[in-house]
Parts: sequence; C-alpha cells; structure tokens
Amino acid sequence: MKMTQRARRTTIALVAAAAIGGSGVAVGAASADPAATSAATASAPAIQPLAAAEGGTRASYADVVRQVLPSVVLISTGEGLGSGVVLDRSGNIVTNAHVAGDATEFKVQVAGDPAPRTASLVGSYPPDDLAVIRVDDPSGLQPAKFGDSAKAQAGDVVLAVGNPLGLSGSVTSGIISATGRVVAEPASDGRPGATLPDAIQTSAPINPGNSGGALVTTAGEVIGIPTLTAAGSQGNQVQGIGFAIPSNLARDIAKQLVTSGSVTNSHRAAIGAQVGTVTGQDGTPAGTGIVSVTSGGPADHAGLRAGDVIQAADGTPTPDTQALAGALAAAHPGDEITLSVTRGGQELTVKLTLGELPGN
Repeated sequence: MKMTQRARRTTIALVAAAAIGGSGVAVGAASADPAATSAATASAPAIQPLAAAEGGTRASYADVVRQVLPSVVLISTGEGLGSGVVLDRSGNIVTNAHVAGDATEFKVQVAGDPAPRTASLVGSYPPDDLAVIRVDDPSGLQPAKFGDSAKAQAGDVVLAVGNPLGLSGSVTSGIISATGRVVAEPASDGRPGATLPDAIQTSAPINPGNSGGALVTTAGEVIGIPTLTAAGSQGNQVQGIGFAIPSNLARDIAKQLVTSGSVTNSHRAAIGAQVGTVTGQDGTPAGTGIVSVTSGGPADHAGLRAGDVIQAADGTPTPDTQALAGALAAAHPGDEITLSVTRGGQELTVKLTLGELPGN
C-alpha cells in the first residue's frame, strides 16, 4: 500500500505545517504570537542511561525503544498508513483523525506480530485531530506509559516512534524546540481543518506515516502524538520542525471517545456562530464573515448577526476562518475577547464572552 500524500494549500503564510500519514498531507500554519508559547514548569523524570559516552552524554536509547515499541502500532486503511498508541488492555488505540479518515474498519500490526489484526472505529474528533480505534483481538497489547505533557520544556530530549513510509518501528531523536504552539491545518475536501492548541514543537524528524505515533521522553513516557511537520513555500517537507498533540489533551479526548463514542467536553473556546472567509475584489481574504448565529450563544448575546465581518480578535487580524480559529485556540471558554467588526460599511468594537466549542 502506498502512502497517500495529497497536498493541501493554506492562505496563511506564517509557518507552514503538514499533517503526516493516513489520508494525506495537509499544509497549515503555526501561530507566531509569543503569547501562544506557554512556560513549562519542570522536565519529565529521566532514567539512568545504560551507557555514557565521553563527556557524560547518553550513548544509547535502546532501553527506551524496547520499552516503547510494543505500545506503538501500524495502522492501515484503504487510503494509507499511519501509527497509533495503545491506550489500554481492552484494545483501544489513540491515533490522529486524519489517519482514521473516513474509514470505519482498519488493519493493525503490533510489534513482533506479523499478522495484522482487524479493528473498528470507536470515535473521531477532527477539531483536535484525534481518533480512537479498537482491535478485535487485544491479546498481548502493551499499553503505553503516558507522561504529563504540562511538564515538557524546551531542551528536553525526545524520541519520535512510529511507522514512517510504512517502515514499522522506526525511531528518530531530537529535542523539544518549544511548547504552547497554536498550529492550524486547513480545510480540505469539504472538511474543516483542525486547529491544535498547545502543540509541542520538536526537532525530531517526523515523516509521512509517523502521524498518530508517540513522542516520548528518555523515561519512556509518551508526552505527545506526532501530527504535523513543517513545509516550505513550495509545499516541500522541512525537517527539524514538527508538531505533536500534547499527551494530556490526547488522553482526555480519547477517554471521552472510549466512554461515549463522542466528545462531551471539548475544553475549546467558541463564539457561537457559523463563519466563512470573505473574499475581497482582488480575490484575497478580506475577513471572517458570520454566516449564522447560534440562538442564545455568545455571538447572539454580544449583538453580532449574519453578515457581520470580523476583522480582528484582540488586535490580531482575522483575514480568514483559520486566523480566527487560531485566535480562539489560544483562548478558553469564559474568556472575554474584543472583536473588530465591520457591518454595512461601519466599524464596530464588540466585547464577547467566549463559550465552549460543541463536542459533536
């Protein structure tokens, strides 16, 4: 089976990123807002190295790899390949929503077992690019050890474990380059693109097929799910700039999917309106237009209405829906934001208290 690598374009030109694995490659943008980077508190606990090279640096991570590999699986669908991380002994596996795609049935290959196992979809939550599948035969599955992603900090050594290009059980190494990134992948094929809050940026090389795999510490703890990799202006993949969904978020969403098959608490901010990108006379994005307002929602309470065009949120320009999604991803339900709005040629300033993005 070939990896599907269907390039998707974005209208934002800050830092491009591409979703890797599964149904294809998705080019997106990472926020350059300094406020989007959160301060870390402490690094994950380290284990004692098996051997040390001259100067005290670690010579091998073989023990970490042996610990983690049984918990990372290869997932195949009719559209492509990706990776997944074992959640529990019941056979639940967390992966990316773009790896699952539209599939409801999957083939899963576990490390050390050449025979693929059948699996079915438990639930998917595209806004966070997360999904859970469940294998029919969970015998011998080894759940991953998850760490506290809130303790990740720039400079921590990490390993990316997955199945790039179908090469099962591949491992790359690097460091955490930054935390708290807001990364957006654009809409494609009629689907809204995911905007990922608090993403972990890493220098560990991530390639197509790594999506849904594990970003682990030197203690063998999963602190992220690799999802995006940077792309140049021509759409070419850029090594050394990759992004992972933090493990705390991944576990929370996965638990909700396992419990009810859907997300009941998104923890994501929303304005309570359906929006679309407004195009100017020259064909370029000219703002985020309100298509409809949810009755009784935040936008309704703030006096917004269909036809209004949001030009900025808290001073950050919102030329298109992705830019607005990025601003909301960095906020929380209950936060108050100030929107710059145009209505029939008039400029308005509207204060709005954010609600919560519906889980379903």
